[in-house]
Amino acid sequence: MKALYKSGPHAGFELVDRPEPSVGADDVKIRVMTTGICGTDLHIESWDAWAAENINAPLIAGHEFYGEVVEIGAQVRDVKVGDRVSGEGHIVCGICRNCRAGRRQMCINTVSVGVQRDGAFAEYVVIPEINVWVHHDTSVTPELGAIFDPFGNAVHTALSFPLVGEDVLITGAGPIGLMAIAVARHAGARKIAITDVSAPRLDLARSMGVDLAVDVSSTRVKDAQRELGMREGFDIGLEMSGHPTALPEMIDNMNHGGRIAMLGLASAPIDINWGKVVTHMLTLKGVYGREMFETWYAMSAMLSSNPVLHRHISAVVTDTLPAARWEDGFAAARSGAGGKVVLDWTGF
Repeated sequence: MKALYKSGPHAGFELVDRPEPSVGADDVKIRVMTTGICGTDLHIESWDAWAAENINAPLIAGHEFYGEVVEIGAQVRDVKVGDRVSGEGHIVCGICRNCRAGRRQMCINTVSVGVQRDGAFAEYVVIPEINVWVHHDTSVTPELGAIFDPFGNAVHTALSFPLVGEDVLITGAGPIGLMAIAVARHAGARKIAITDVSAPRLDLARSMGVDLAVDVSSTRVKDAQRELGMREGFDIGLEMSGHPTALPEMIDNMNHGGRIAMLGLASAPIDINWGKVVTHMLTLKGVYGREMFETWYAMSAMLSSNPVLHRHISAVVTDTLPAARWEDGFAAARSGAGGKVVLDWTGF
């Protein structure tokens, strides 16, 4: 099969022929149709310090995907050949304390598809049946199915706290931040503001119905509050950027008792005013991945019940390229100028 292969601990990928993966008794083999390019994949491609510490090379990367089941193991019970599917990329042990308590997203022995084991930047990928999500909704296109993983990040983060009637601040208008706009609106938020420094991404946010898109290279969040007619701070903060200045400014603009969900991984140390966190009685919650599998059910339910949300989430995909043009796809993703970049694997 064709695959984007990292042959060793160095920068770059190679589009080469690799052996097709074999299927174990509990596994499902999927013919990959589309894959999303994630920030993690950019780290792996460039082989930065994070990649050097976390990646087991040689490796086939890629963990955001959509495809068709072509083979199942002898012990597979529910997934069928021909099913159109996406996959939960975190493979858990099932026996640690959190797994046994039903908190699988907190498994201490998690192995990630495309990070510690071969992933989906290939014509075929194999994952355990328990990690397969079958799309019964035929309105889920291959492009939309490819971004269920990051859509799940947005849903998990945005639904960390009740949103009905609340004023929401989202920092970072990347693909996940953009999807969080649609989720927050679906969940009943009152006012939604989003920040970034990329004009194209802020324009995308406006097209998705955000109440205010703020260019923080020239405007402060406190000014945005006045523009929205807010007399107190934001009730809910969703930190999606990982930029070291985003969280401190968010904290400065929260209402007393405000709640913050943090998905963005910090790119540098963050200087936090812990006195304000205490005296304003703020709650900070770290978010990683998706709840297994409550988030997946919520994603499918929202898409099937809300045509506007379906349209907005689909619109986050701004570039679809053949897998053979993977270098152009990675360049587009790295530019930070658009939404989600998807590679099409059906041309081989």
